Amino acid sequence: MKILVTGGSGFIGTNLTEFFYQQGWEFLNIDLVPPKLPFLGNYWLEGDIMEKKWLVETFESYRPTHVVHLAAETDTNPLKTLESYVVNTIGSENVIQAAEEVRTVNLLILTSTQFVYQRSTPPANDEDFAPHTVYGESKVISEQKLRSLASFPWTIIRPTNIWGPWHLRYPFEFWKILAEGKYFHPGRASVIRSYGYVGNVVHQIATLLSSDKSKVSGKVFYVGDEPIDLYEWVNGFSLGQTGKPVRVVSRPLVRALALIGDVLKAVGFNFPITSSRYFSMTTSNPAPMGRTFEELGKPRFTIQEGIAHTVNWMKIHHPHLVPLKKDV
Repeated sequence: MKILVTGGSGFIGTNLTEFFYQQGWEFLNIDLVPPKLPFLGNYWLEGDIMEKKWLVETFESYRPTHVVHLAAETDTNPLKTLESYVVNTIGSENVIQAAEEVRTVNLLILTSTQFVYQRSTPPANDEDFAPHTVYGESKVISEQKLRSLASFPWTIIRPTNIWGPWHLRYPFEFWKILAEGKYFHPGRASVIRSYGYVGNVVHQIATLLSSDKSKVSGKVFYVGDEPIDLYEWVNGFSLGQTGKPVRVVSRPLVRALALIGDVLKAVGFNFPITSSRYFSMTTSNPAPMGRTFEELGKPRFTIQEGIAHTVNWMKIHHPHLVPLKKDV
């Protein structure tokens, strides 16, 4: 394999390219920013997928056999319009067309999101879309462009809520709040959510790349772990970071605090919880993982192993997030 990765300096991309490096696989990361790990610098080419001419020339020069398209605008700011996500729409189209022109690509993996479908009932098929954000809508467009433009084999992955080392936001949001003792869980009622340790997602992507393309081409795979009770995941990190179980308070109280958070947010103050966050914490949203586990195998790492690995990473890169007197 000769793998070209777009956005390989991001969260999933950093973990994926580190895995490629460890396996001795041949790869090239094209990204606007340098890799987070210095030893991956020799595998990085600075560039923008919005520059179509440059992108086509890069594909023609490198001649990849496999492409993992990760580059994207991933925030879910409700104030943004579809024009804010041109990297996801036009950028993805550029990647697809560059792969089409070079004609060496045996498999392209396009990274979408679970947010292309957000209803309480499972999707009827791979093209049953129901996005609830503009970000999700932009990813629907990228999936549709792939289906309409590509004549080569392709696979779509839809990451769930992925976590682990090099996450871009959690060190400054969720893990920070836990470390500071400011997190409180809304009751003990079961809330089933789809999360994924990034190490498992890396192995799922690697399995797709190594698979017989006739078995994975044209299919959609949600990537991540088995859906779990949100309390189990949150409590695991609380124990790992602080050595203490997470605090549980009644839902009505958390709901009241969320309403206060809405008011503070409206006037420019940050607060750990808002109504949007409360809804996420109290609403089940399991992703359909059956096809993934049937064809790619069960996750390699347990949630406990993933948390331990992530906490050890925090000790090195964000030691303030692990205010423990002893090792975890």
